[in-house]
Amino acid sequence: MKIRLSPGAVRAVARPVITILARTWRFELPAQSDLADAVRAGRAAVVVACWHEELLPLLWHGRGVRMGVVVSGSRDGEYAAQLAEGFGYRPLRGSSSRRGARVLLEAVRELQAGTSVTFTPDGPRGPRRVFKPGAALAAQHAGVPLVPVRATPVQAWRLRSWDHFAIPKPGALVRVAYGDPIRVGPGSEGVSEAAAVAERALNLLGAAA
Repeated sequence: MKIRLSPGAVRAVARPVITILARTWRFELPAQSDLADAVRAGRAAVVVACWHEELLPLLWHGRGVRMGVVVSGSRDGEYAAQLAEGFGYRPLRGSSSRRGARVLLEAVRELQAGTSVTFTPDGPRGPRRVFKPGAALAAQHAGVPLVPVRATPVQAWRLRSWDHFAIPKPGALVRVAYGDPIRVGPGSEGVSEAAAVAERALNLLGAAA
């Protein structure tokens, strides 16, 4: 996703425009949403995992919740960080390719303190919808569940980026779905298994939506 706005421009222009647009979106959750309610209320710390392309509607849906969100340390990541901060999140800057170990440690500290953290496990550069291990590692080290979440817009503009980043259109319906919590077992095998289970869950949730 190529974005050429300064952080100041994001604060002054992009964030208010996206806020106006997002207020028109309609969110649909399944009837059984106890887990969603618990995450949104901050009653239990979890690692939330969503695909990079659906980060924008998910950030809006969960706005105001005390939660960390891992975003890239790149210039494009600064755009996401500005939006996340404006919606009430605490941005944690880093990725699998930049500052990976440091941001993982920050995420674990947040989780152990009782604050949920959102990861985009296929970000920041892809491959699209391939679950890299960072989110599962954080869940393992913090001893918390990993929860797959989709926020699938029915009508959206798609950017010409590696992830086909989605911007829901005015009045768009966004279907939100939470998968079952995944416990990460010990060692590298536990991380690999949890990542594979979460990847399948995310894709199944998207197919259902």
